[in-house]
Amino acid sequence: MGSSKLVGCISDFFTYETTKSVVVKSWTIGIINRIVQLLIIIYFVGWVFLHERAYQQQDTAIESSVMTKVKGLGEYNNRVMDVAEYVIPPQGTSVFCIVTKLIATEQYQGTCHESSSHRPCKTARDCQRREPGDSGIKTHKCVSLNSTHKTCEIRGWCPAEEDEAKVDYMKEVENFTIFIKNSIRFPLFNFVKGNFLPSITDDYIKRCNFHPETDIYCPIFRVGDILNLANQSLPVIASQGGVIGIKIGWVCDLDKSADQCNPAYTFSRLDEVSQHNKVSKGYNFRYARYFMENGTERRTLFKAFAIRFDVLVYGSARKFYIVPTLINIVVAFTSVGVGTVLCDIILLNFLKGADQYKAKKFEEVSETQITSSVSQSNELCEGSQMSIKQTEKQSDDSGAYSIGQLA
Repeated sequence: MGSSKLVGCISDFFTYETTKSVVVKSWTIGIINRIVQLLIIIYFVGWVFLHERAYQQQDTAIESSVMTKVKGLGEYNNRVMDVAEYVIPPQGTSVFCIVTKLIATEQYQGTCHESSSHRPCKTARDCQRREPGDSGIKTHKCVSLNSTHKTCEIRGWCPAEEDEAKVDYMKEVENFTIFIKNSIRFPLFNFVKGNFLPSITDDYIKRCNFHPETDIYCPIFRVGDILNLANQSLPVIASQGGVIGIKIGWVCDLDKSADQCNPAYTFSRLDEVSQHNKVSKGYNFRYARYFMENGTERRTLFKAFAIRFDVLVYGSARKFYIVPTLINIVVAFTSVGVGTVLCDIILLNFLKGADQYKAKKFEEVSETQITSSVSQSNELCEGSQMSIKQTEKQSDDSGAYSIGQLA
């Protein structure tokens, strides 16, 4: 007797309870339910899996190296210039400048008047001693620049630079070529590639020119072509200077052949906003070359107008991976249940017959019923299993109610 009670209690403990299903035979709610489910399925299949490729793992931590080399000869001020003179810096980095225009000033240490572009003075009071000027330290003297104009005297490198001089730019810059060597690696997939093929030869490099459609693996870029692709005028940018971005994009689907992972080049003006300013247009900088003459230190000061090139590399790689695939499949199946929640809200609040649906879906249990249920459970453990009401459903009952047409 005692063992049968124990078996009965254990059997009752290891039971499974499930929610009660209510079948609502309504065209309105049925169509809404299927439409919502269809939209969810289309979203996950079309957007999540096909467009966003959620079945793949993505690596955006691209590792990149860029080496550059410029070639070409230009003539400027009756002087032939090579890359050692017009390329700054000479190391071949991803950021470099091609000088297109120079204003040179021969100078020595001494005293002289300020440049003609500086504001004039009338008396020495207008030139406070040791106050910094444009090109040196003021000496508290107002000296004549010409018969009608006076400026403050300065101590420093003389004569002062006349940086507003009108000079022309180097015409040959249009035909200069830039060699760009770019190597990339996606560490997550250990995928390595470069912007030119391993089978490339010296003869091919000597005769090829980059073209965005017919020759994307040629690493030789003509300056004139770059400016055209960036929609820039050579006379304007060569006279004022500017910054051009050469962007190399590597967006690769590694589920496909490695041959389909190709670089995509775009060219643009990075300092476009400076073109709308009234001052400080373009790009320029100064540098000097020092030498000794008759025991006196002298220098040649250059104000250089240049086209600065910034080589920018970005990219991402994707490859099939089981973990994100399973996660998104589970999310997709779970999200289909959103249709049920929406249909329940409509049934409970908006359709005719909502009270009948509530009566079948929800069951109110009072404290008295809970006490009675506990007493019945105790009797069951004592072997009084026959006390269960015959009106209750048996274990082979599906527990599903069917509600007729509500709307």
